[in-house]
Amino acid sequence: MPSHTISVLVENEFGVLARVAGLFSSRGFNIESLTVNEDPLDPTVSRMVLVTSGDDQILEQINKQLNKLVSVIKITDFKDVEIVDRELIMVKVAIDERTRSELDSIVQAFRAHVVDIGPRSVTVEITGDNDKIKAFIALVRPLGIKEIVRTGKIALARSVQVEANNHRHARE
Repeated sequence: MPSHTISVLVENEFGVLARVAGLFSSRGFNIESLTVNEDPLDPTVSRMVLVTSGDDQILEQINKQLNKLVSVIKITDFKDVEIVDRELIMVKVAIDERTRSELDSIVQAFRAHVVDIGPRSVTVEITGDNDKIKAFIALVRPLGIKEIVRTGKIALARSVQVEANNHRHARE
């Protein structure tokens, strides 16, 4: 089943994350990725970006159930919307004199950043969409990944699309 991204604006209060996660688990829906942050423009609000999978019927059910939660302010379903999305990973890669230059080449090609250097490992930070992240991991895996951490997806609707929709609604 294809992955699906949903942005949920919620009241920033105790227990909201648990209620949303509980909604998914009680109905057998899987959360593939979840990020939650306080809105920097309004600390009373948090934004959750959820990635889940399912057919249209399951996604409709998820949206209906989310709308029933009192703390939910707004749901943006990115099903038919072009988005800009990113993830961040940090990868600790085993290195030796033989592999150091190969890792440096990969880091440069992917516009990644070395954030820590040790005698036998280098930690690299990279941001990008899912395809870029997968490609980077595939290239450094043969060098020896010692550890990896990954954020969930963050996403916003593309600006041109949002501006076009706002302009169209202004004329109606």
